[in-house]
Formats: sequence, structure tokens, C-alpha cells
Amino acid sequence: MKMQNVILGVLLSLALIPVVGPRALAAQTDTDSQGGDHVSGKMIFLRHCAGCHGPKGKGDGYMMLGPDPANLTRPSTTQKSDMALLETIHEGKPNMPSWKLRLSKEDSRAVLAYIRTLTK
Repeated sequence: MKMQNVILGVLLSLALIPVVGPRALAAQTDTDSQGGDHVSGKMIFLRHCAGCHGPKGKGDGYMMLGPDPANLTRPSTTQKSDMALLETIHEGKPNMPSWKLRLSKEDSRAVLAYIRTLTK
């Protein structure tokens, strides 16, 4: 009788777990320490950042806004704090536009999470 109750409890528990697709599951598990989802960050990066920084973040994009887009895989970038990189994303640089009006904070964190994966 006890075994039947345990089995019934497990089956009921499994029935209460929502069914999610692989994309939703990835969005739940692929996050950095700041809560950024690097899977969606990659899509945002490819849409908005790769034109200058290149598809792999090596600074080899079209250079639309001026010379020398940052190579995001170099130590000069990878050693910066999350806060410093988020500030650059939000405020921009002389040859980089500000993204604070175009990307939500969640999107910015997602891009940061993706940037952090570029050297791995």
C-alpha cells in the first residue's frame, strides 16, 4: 500500500510540472550570475552589435561607426567588471552609440551574458 502511495505521489508531482520546449528550458537554465540569458543575448548581439564587433565579437565587423570596434575576446574587455561593461552598453563610447534607450536592462544583461561566453 505504501509503495502505491509513493508512486501515486510521484505521478501527481510530475503532472504538475509544466511542459516546456527546449528553448524555454534553455532560457531558464542558461543564465549568468547577473541573471542574463546568454541564449537570447546572442540573438540580440547578432542583431545589434555584430555589425561592428563582428559575429564572434573580435572587432572585425563593418566598422560603421569608426575605427577599432572593441575586440570583446581580449583581456582588456574580459577583465572588466560586469558593471563597467553594462555602463559601456548603456552609455556608449565616442565611436559606439548608447543602447540604454534601445535595449531593456534585461536585454543588456543578456548581451553581457553572451559576451562573457565568447572566450569560453
